[in-house]
Amino acid sequence: MYIENINEPKDVKELSMPQLEVLADEMRQALLKRASKHGGHFGPNFGMVEATIALHYVFDSPKDKIVYDVSHQSYPHKMLTGRKDAYLYEEHYDDVSGFTNPKESEHDFFTIGHTSTSVSLACGLAKARDLNGEDGNVIAVIGDGSLSGGEALEGLDVAGEMNSNFIVVVNDNDMSIAENHGGIYKNLKLLRKTDGQAQCNLFKAMNFDYIYVDKGNDVTSLIEAFKQVKDSKKPVVVHIKTLKGKGYEIAEHNKEKWHFCAPFDIETGKPLYTFDGEDYSSVTNVYLLDKMKKDSKVVAITAGTPTIMGFTEDKRKEAGSQFVDVGIAEETAVAMASGIAKNGGKPVFGVYSTFIQRAFDQISQDLCIDKNPATIVTFAGSVYGMNDVTHIGLQDIPMMSNIPNLVYLAPTTKEEYLAMLDWSIEQKDYPVAIKVPGGQVVSDGKIVSKDFSRLNTYEITERGSDVAIIGLGAFYHLGREVATLLKETTGIAATVINPYYITGLDEKTLNDLKKNHFAVITLEDGFLDGGFGQKISGFYGNTDMKVLNYGIKTEFLDRYNLEKVLRDNHLTPKQIVEDIKENLLKKLKKYTKSNQTLKKIK
Repeated sequence: MYIENINEPKDVKELSMPQLEVLADEMRQALLKRASKHGGHFGPNFGMVEATIALHYVFDSPKDKIVYDVSHQSYPHKMLTGRKDAYLYEEHYDDVSGFTNPKESEHDFFTIGHTSTSVSLACGLAKARDLNGEDGNVIAVIGDGSLSGGEALEGLDVAGEMNSNFIVVVNDNDMSIAENHGGIYKNLKLLRKTDGQAQCNLFKAMNFDYIYVDKGNDVTSLIEAFKQVKDSKKPVVVHIKTLKGKGYEIAEHNKEKWHFCAPFDIETGKPLYTFDGEDYSSVTNVYLLDKMKKDSKVVAITAGTPTIMGFTEDKRKEAGSQFVDVGIAEETAVAMASGIAKNGGKPVFGVYSTFIQRAFDQISQDLCIDKNPATIVTFAGSVYGMNDVTHIGLQDIPMMSNIPNLVYLAPTTKEEYLAMLDWSIEQKDYPVAIKVPGGQVVSDGKIVSKDFSRLNTYEITERGSDVAIIGLGAFYHLGREVATLLKETTGIAATVINPYYITGLDEKTLNDLKKNHFAVITLEDGFLDGGFGQKISGFYGNTDMKVLNYGIKTEFLDRYNLEKVLRDNHLTPKQIVEDIKENLLKKLKKYTKSNQTLKKIK
């Protein structure tokens, strides 16, 4: 095998054209075997094998700097830059992350997991090169789906004015995660249709030279194109037409499904592990499709991730014009939702927590200042969610709970979630966000009669004394476990509270707790700093109430072990109860029921 002898990019240069084609086949087989056992981003990597080989054959990495957008297509690059073992041998599969990572290799320049960033980042590398009086090529690799992101267009706009070497490789497979949406793709289609000869050319209009490669999965054609642009003295786009999922027929014919995969059987393509229970994506989809049929004003919005709300291709067709995919453009999704709400519509924007970060300004300025009643549903904002450093969803509480006028809700069950969603869609007074619980769907079958328009009213679900436990969202169930264990080990019957509201305080309930409680425990599924618990601590700051906040330490976690993170942050019932006992003992001297409570604890 040739791939076994590739230890650095210069080894690629020593192979003949026929050998490079064999290398491409070997790389695909390795990618296929690894994906079938490990999972990962599938289609984008399979489509970029030849282009990656050609890049390293022509250019001289790391002096020539290649920046991969979103990293979905970086696996072949890793294979050719000293990390092949992580794709050839199962015992090394976890040696590398799913994204480019400077800690892994000098051939990676940024940790990238959010899309549309490569052109802007590469602009910075090129500018610094020029300021330093250095030479070398800077290459930004970006997929056609990523071009719909505002930062990508901003980067192209800046790069078009750079009077020096700057190369953009546009990997055009006519797909984002699902199908592409937006006017820009009409031009890409025209360029493909005319073999790059159309007069209307987005890239030329932005001051780039332009080369089109129709055979984007042919090593020889790609090498010829890259040789033409190497050491160019002005910005140039190399537009290559590739096939997403190339080399695995099942993926070639089901591009959306095979953008990312879990472990599967190679012969059939069927997943090795299936989950038959409900998830919040399917729950949301069933609800919204029914709501749409009853009310033509309801519209679901996605920013390039339609299946987060269960909108697979058939469901998108069923929803028709009441479903909008704005592409990789969370900012536009929020602003559009605000406009729809302003003009009498009922928009619901479903988005991963890790991506809603990209739209902070639009939530604050375009939506909340005017209090337009749009709904944002935040998925995977949880320690139980995605665990790659670029995709952790632990920052939504600090970010969104401090925006004026926004009502951020945290359901604990499926029933509460659907009740909140229905209230949010129908009310006319507030922009509302809903934090979908992490982990498995919890359904208790209870009818939810709460009036959510009575803002910031908590619910006491178990009445006790001495200690109050406020469990937010998914961590409400942890709170109940803590209360049970506390009762078993100390005899103390704690008060348990479901707060519902992340953005406001129920001052009446919190004040009432002062009468017969001296400790309040807060539990939240997210970063502690600037979060829900600190609001409670701030409320009790000038009182004798002892407050213990539990959540996640603010840090960039990467591919973490869930159980370890929970233990490290004292988020197990046993640890929390031990903390309560220790802090109660310290506090007892000042508490009026100290003798009675001390006997309980001892």
